[in-house]
Amino acid sequence: MNAVFNKLRSLDAYPKVNEDFYNRTLSGGVVTIVSVAVMLFLFISELSLYLYTVTESQLLVDTSRGETLHINFDVTFPYVRCSMLSLDAMDISGEQHLDIRHNIMKKRIDSHGNVVEVKQDGIGAPKIERPLQKHGGRLGHDEEYCGSCFGAEESDDQCCNSCEEVREAYRKKGWALSNMDLIDQCQREGYVQKVKDEEGEGCNILGSLEVNKVAGNFHFATGKSFLQSAMFLADLLALQDNHLNISHQINKLSFGAHFPGLVNPLDGVKWVQGPSHGMYQYFVKVVPTIYKDIRGHVTYSNQYSVTEHFKSSEQGAVPGVFFFYDISPIKVILLKKLDYFILLKSGHVSFDVGVFTVAGIVDSSIYYGQRTIKKKMELGKYR
Repeated sequence: MNAVFNKLRSLDAYPKVNEDFYNRTLSGGVVTIVSVAVMLFLFISELSLYLYTVTESQLLVDTSRGETLHINFDVTFPYVRCSMLSLDAMDISGEQHLDIRHNIMKKRIDSHGNVVEVKQDGIGAPKIERPLQKHGGRLGHDEEYCGSCFGAEESDDQCCNSCEEVREAYRKKGWALSNMDLIDQCQREGYVQKVKDEEGEGCNILGSLEVNKVAGNFHFATGKSFLQSAMFLADLLALQDNHLNISHQINKLSFGAHFPGLVNPLDGVKWVQGPSHGMYQYFVKVVPTIYKDIRGHVTYSNQYSVTEHFKSSEQGAVPGVFFFYDISPIKVILLKKLDYFILLKSGHVSFDVGVFTVAGIVDSSIYYGQRTIKKKMELGKYR
């Protein structure tokens, strides 16, 4: 039996060294610490490399119909007062939204950029529930008052209970409102005085729009809903400064939700008006985008590219900032992926073996070099 064990022992490819022959040295400890630090550094570098996601993109024809486009904006006009700034939108289907107020916030800013007042309701004063006049034949102690529209009523029972409603009724008729101080609602609200109080101020307008997913435009006009009536525009311009300065800074403009890696070209863009007045135009190409992260979460959004153009008032341009957008028929799908962890494991083993081998060579060189020097010193040959 012992002979069999001896034969098996002779086949051992991994001979063991007796612990009595081990010699632990200071240099070996230093080399060990350095090699472990190097292996940790390489492991972290390799791990970060494999954890870094790769983006795979696909292009498909966008066949979706009947969807809406969500537009987020934040634009500052240093020289246009909030009372004279309106937001309108329209598309090629003929749908129009004039003087949009829903989901819109305006901030009055002074010449130094400090916020003076925040207007949630947009332009004009709040609605007065009990104006000075009674209209439409509504009598009785329990009935609410109904303000007159001063000849612009579309029906006998139409009420205009605020200065803004009177102005809206006149806009629909295409009439100019020559003197708002004569309108009881406007006089009570002090509308004209409020506009004059904003002289020298600017406006920061921010919010969001929900429009049809077709080509269209939205614009910030220096005069409320000027497309309704040229006469009304002239009336509004009488309250404005002599020079219409539409210098602006786009703090944010996006079409849809944000996703990692999304770059909006117009974020932070600033334009300063020169000696000419007119309309500044942005032509935006919107590309529908679907982003899917490594956890499978899907975000429906859009990317866009843009070109710019200025049209002077000599060419018939109305002062304002216009964003003309068109929808690309091609949809982009972005997929975030990770590499397989097995590649990390095999790579980690290979560089561990390499570092361990090199460290062993360095340790042996230091150890035997020290022994050689020590022997020579003992023999008196090393000086």
